Amino acid sequence: MTDNLPTKSEFLIYQTEDGRVTLDVRLDNETVWLTQQMMADLYQTTQQNISLHIQNIYEEGELIQDSTHKKYLSVRAEGKREIKRQLDYYNLDMIISVGYRVKSNVATRFRIWATQRLKEYIVKGFVLDDERLKNPPVAGSSIPDYFDEMLERIRDIRASERRMYLRVKEIFAMAGDYDPSESETNKFFSVIQNKLHFAATGMTAAELIRRRADAGLPNMGLTSWKVGEVRKTDVTIAKNYLREEE
Repeated sequence: MTDNLPTKSEFLIYQTEDGRVTLDVRLDNETVWLTQQMMADLYQTTQQNISLHIQNIYEEGELIQDSTHKKYLSVRAEGKREIKRQLDYYNLDMIISVGYRVKSNVATRFRIWATQRLKEYIVKGFVLDDERLKNPPVAGSSIPDYFDEMLERIRDIRASERRMYLRVKEIFAMAGDYDPSESETNKFFSVIQNKLHFAATGMTAAELIRRRADAGLPNMGLTSWKVGEVRKTDVTIAKNYLREEE
């Protein structure tokens, strides 16, 4: 299948005056489409080198051709004739994979940038493009704005049971006689847990388990559990029976 040429995309890698490596991308439908020659220009190498890397990426199974490659119809005027050609374009996944293989100064700067982002994700659990979030696209722009999605995900994280208990623990720890090893401390958290369950369902943790644990239902009636198979300990945790709205 051949499509018309994609909207012009931009993929720039540059180094700022203070030495920071920066990547600037203009997306079309959440990706970027470049030809082999465009990638060669981007990474300052030859088209033959790009072609070899793409071939190896497909042969090694790193990417799937059907999801990363498209043919677009290009129409050019050569003299008095219109010449139609099918051009091979590759999306953002391929551009990134090629960037990890090419040996050039620009590709090295790209890997520096990518490694910094990956390290931040591994250490902190998140990566943010602060400048992009501070300067959203203007109204009517084709560039998507993911700010609302980010807020929704943050709200979901903040509402997690463990995050909530950590906040309660921080408040409780301000007490002068706080001792995490004391039985009274454990009792306090059990009471708080029951109050939270009761506020959401009208039942305490024990009542919630008794009423909703059902051997006749798939997974004992659990609505959530740790990744993998359901374990014995999962069925004794009240929050695992909570419905989405709860």
